[in-house]
Parts: sequence; structure tokens; C-alpha cells
Amino acid sequence: MSQESESQVVVTLPDGSELSVDQGASVQDVAFAIGPGLGEDTVAGVVDGDLVAAEHPVHDGADVVIVTDGSEEYLRVMRHSAAHVLAQAVERLYDDVALAIGPPTDEGFYYDFDGIEVDAEDRERIEAEMREIVAADHEIVREEVSREAARERLEGQPYKLELLAEFDEDEPVTFYSQGEWSDLCAGPHVASTGEIGAVSLEETAGAYWRGDEDEAMLTRVYGTAFESEGDLEDYHERKREAERRDHRRIGREMDLFSVPEHSPGCAHFHPNGMTIRRELEAFVRPRNDELGYDEVWTPELNTTDLWKTSGHYEHFSAEGEMFVWEQDGQEYGLKPMNCANHAHLYQRERRSYRELPVRYSEFGTVYRNERSGSLSGLLRVRGFTQDDGHAFVARDGIAEEVTNTLAVIDEMYDAFDLDVHYVLETQPEDSFGDDDLWEEAEGALRDALEAGGREYDVHEGDGAFYGPKVGFDVEDAIGREWTIGTVQLDFVQPERFDLVYVDEHNEERRPVMIHRALLGSFERFVGFITEHFAGNFPLWLAPEQVRVLPLSEDSMEYAEAVADELRDDDFRVDLRMGDTTLQRRIRAGHDDRVPYMVIVGSDEEDAGTVSVRDRQEREARDVDLDDLRAHLLAEREEKRVAPDFLD
Repeated sequence: MSQESESQVVVTLPDGSELSVDQGASVQDVAFAIGPGLGEDTVAGVVDGDLVAAEHPVHDGADVVIVTDGSEEYLRVMRHSAAHVLAQAVERLYDDVALAIGPPTDEGFYYDFDGIEVDAEDRERIEAEMREIVAADHEIVREEVSREAARERLEGQPYKLELLAEFDEDEPVTFYSQGEWSDLCAGPHVASTGEIGAVSLEETAGAYWRGDEDEAMLTRVYGTAFESEGDLEDYHERKREAERRDHRRIGREMDLFSVPEHSPGCAHFHPNGMTIRRELEAFVRPRNDELGYDEVWTPELNTTDLWKTSGHYEHFSAEGEMFVWEQDGQEYGLKPMNCANHAHLYQRERRSYRELPVRYSEFGTVYRNERSGSLSGLLRVRGFTQDDGHAFVARDGIAEEVTNTLAVIDEMYDAFDLDVHYVLETQPEDSFGDDDLWEEAEGALRDALEAGGREYDVHEGDGAFYGPKVGFDVEDAIGREWTIGTVQLDFVQPERFDLVYVDEHNEERRPVMIHRALLGSFERFVGFITEHFAGNFPLWLAPEQVRVLPLSEDSMEYAEAVADELRDDDFRVDLRMGDTTLQRRIRAGHDDRVPYMVIVGSDEEDAGTVSVRDRQEREARDVDLDDLRAHLLAEREEKRVAPDFLD
């Protein structure tokens, strides 16, 4: 090897091309090597997936992306700088405040403080001061200092000193300064405070230092930043719409579910919510039949020996995520997953290759000991029921099994008018099993995705501890992404449970275990579709499908006959008379998000017809009841997304 090659490193650019640069070169040096204009425009970089400062050194074999003000990552850099502006404003307005951390987030930024309390009025004052700092257009300057100098500058800042003490010996210590203010930080940041176009402080919450309940409770101030006031207003409009669709609020209004204090993190489904859940179960079961699954039930309570064999005990107990206790000298646990029990069912008898695939499905309830602060309605819970399934297949059957499952999932999500975005999640750092098996499993999933012509992203390191997976991300009505179902390959649990089958040569082989959930958990899916539809469920899912409204008491007999005819077709029908006016009852039907209201009076009774209104406030008179019934039957059977009788 030549002396010149030893002094060079090779990095890979986003287009797959390679570039040689001097050893010790920074991200910005790479940009200048590509072109002087790009070098001048460089704000930051992404090295091996991590957002870093422009001064960050690159290493041999690194994947490098240059970040400019036109890059997707630029907003994150700007928000990091906005977090510094927040801290600067707080230190201007408050004495004796201790700074903790202030990172950017997906929707903005936050900073944690000790020694202050911040209410809505305080946020207005702080935000006004932030705007002053932005308007002053202070240059943001990076400075590398010695550890001794850093300790002097951080005197009186215990959280920063704690962070400094954890730096590696060869790790540079950097401060970023703007005007009179500076902070210990690795960056990256924009060039000046004036590049932060628009800022807003959103809310205040309590947060434990480092998320540890044994540490100090800090004041966390959340904010967001955008390049323009127009973008900020668009964000606030989306936020207002998200609040309008919040499943917790709609759940109360429609009486769908509750999470009482005596069941923290475990939802109670009310009759209306249970109607939706039962419809979803009825939707999933024929798909399981189509895929060849046999439905089973396994207990929620098991000794921890089962989970030690599967690896769940080691994985979940380390973080306190598994509910375990000791009784009569034996340790028990609530199951965090269904797969170990299904592995046990497979294990009960000797299997032949002719039996494979063996498939078990279960609407199985599992439990995870999530932190109290992370619980949120139906979306983040401790107890949840999955539409779970596990297939035990030979290795040469993986592609067909996964391909068939993906096809069914595509069809199912069409019923909710959802487009699926596929994500391949690969081997995490805490994975179990041989690396070669992981590589084989990831390759099998890639082959299945590509065989169906499906485009997908790769999320490195996001797989489960026992195998890689394909996640199904869907976008809701206001553009938010949700991960719903998954398909996962598992070479680890068959090994740990010593699962085998006998092949055509009478030799024992190890099956592959495929985990799949079509809708995910019912709790999360109900929460998701409640927000997606804003409570305006399709006819087939709506807890109340038709409301019959008699014009007066004189029309009650005819109204009851109409309601009974619809009930004969198994529609969920309510009849409302009450002592209020018809217009108030119609308004109540709209507020209750009932797909159709059927109005009858003496004219309709004489003609043997009905009047129909939908929740979009469209109306048709003189409708033949048989025509309405035929349409409703077709709309329900075809699982149309929106009521369309009056289209």
C-alpha cells in the first residue's frame, strides 16, 4: 500500500459513488471535494445515519450526506438552534436557572430547565425574548475547548458538568456561542440566529432528568420552529385538526372506551367501542382462514421458565417491561407476546414436512409494563390484544408464505382507503442468534417484497431482538404516519425451543417461525381509525348505523316498522323520539356521527316511503324503503369507506 493511499479515506455518497479524501477530513471537506459551491453551502452532515456538525471528521467507509439549507435535515438543524435560542432567552429572564438538554424533535424542539416554573403567560414572555434574539441575527460560533476550560465555563451548571464528565478522552469538547450566551453542545447548528424563520412555544411539562424517576424533576418547555411564518401557521392548523380528531376526545363523545384509574394502561371497551372491535375481529377471521391459520387460545399467565426459553424474560425484564412475581417459590409472568405459547403448541408432537406450514392465529391479550408517563389512550397501553399469528414453515417456503400474507394485508388496508408504505427493519444491537441467520432472514424478506414489486425503505437496526421484520406504515387523513401490522422472520425461537420437523429423507430440520399481525393490536388500530375517520366510521364499522326519527308521536308506529325492517337485515338501528324538535334530533344525529338518519312522518307513511339524511347533511325525500335497504346492504357488504346513498 502506498503512503498516499494510507493517508486517504474513502467515503460513500448518496448516489452510491465513492470519494477519496484526506484522513482527518471533515464533512465540509468532503463537500468542498465535491464542489466549491456545495462546500460553501454546507450546514451539517449525516454520517452513517447520524446528524453531525460540518466540522465532524469522516472515517474510512463512512456513508456521508451533505446537508444544506435545501435538505430535508435542515429543519432539524434549525430547530436545534431554536432550542439554544430558548435557553438563551430563559437565562436572560430568570436568575439561577440550571440548563439540562435541548434537542430537536420530529415536530420541533424542547429544553429542560431546573429552578424555574413556566406557565402560559411565562411562555409568552420567553417567546417574545426569543423573537428578539432571532431578529438580532447573532452569529452562531463553534469553539473547541479543553476539559479544564469547559469545567470553568460550566461552573454552577450541575447537569452540564455531569454530561461533560461522561465524554470519552478523545472526544472533542465543543461550545456554541451566540451573542453573550454559549452552551456545551456537539451541534450541528445554522450559521446565525436570524436563519430561524419563525418560532413558537407550545407547552410545558415535567420531565425527569434522563428519564429516571429517581432523578430530579425538571421543567420541559416544548417549542417548534419553521423557515417562515406561513409554515408555522400551517403547522398550527394541522395541530388543531389533530386535536379535533383526538381519539380520546372522540372516544368520550361517542362512548367508545375509557381507561379508569383502577386499570392504568388497560382500556375498557364500552358497548359502542366493542361493536367496532367485534366488527374488526369478524373482518380478520376470514383472512386468517384464507391464509390457512387455525385459531387457538393460550393463557396470559405462565411461569417465567417459558419466557426464559424464548428470550423474552431477558429482553423485557432488563428494562422492567414484564409483569413478574413470585408465588409458592415459583416465578410467574403475564405474557408480553403470544409467540412462545404458539411455539409450545408446535412442540407438542412430532412434525412431518407434509404438515408444514403449521399456522396458529390468536386474538391474544398481552401485557407490557410501560412507564406511566408514556401511556396515551388506546395508542400507548399496558394491556392490548393482537390479531396475532405464527406460521412454522420450511426455509424454501418463506417467500410464498410472506408473499401471500403481504397480498392479504394490501387487500385489507384498501377497505380503510389506506396506502401501505413498507419498511424493512434489520438486525438490532440487542439481537439474539447467529449473524448468518439474520442475513438469510433479511434476504428472504427483501425477496418477498421485491417479488411483489413493492417499494420499501430500510430502517437499519430497528428489527425485533429475534428477527428482522417488515413494518406497514400508513398515512392517515391529515398526513401522519402510523405503523400498524408487521411480518417478522424468526430463526431464533425455533432454535431456543428446539423445534423440528422430519423431512422427506427422514432427517430432522429446523422450521422458520413467521410472526405476523394484520392490523396490529385492536387497541391501537381502533385509536388510529378513530382519528383517521374523525369518528365518522364507515357504515360497516359505525356503532350506530341508522337512526330513525319520527316527525311526531303520530308516526311512531310506522317508524317502529321501518326500524324493524332494517334490524331484520342486522343493521344497528336506534329510534329517537324524545321531547325535542325534529331539527334538534337531526343535529344530535350529526353530532353523534350516525351515517344515516331516516325521517318519517304522515306523508312518508301514506306513500310507504322514507326521507333520508346522511351525516354530510344531504337529504333525499320519497325514498323507497326497499331501495334504501338494498343500498345499505351493498354498502355494508362492500365495506365502502363513506356513506354514498346520496351521492
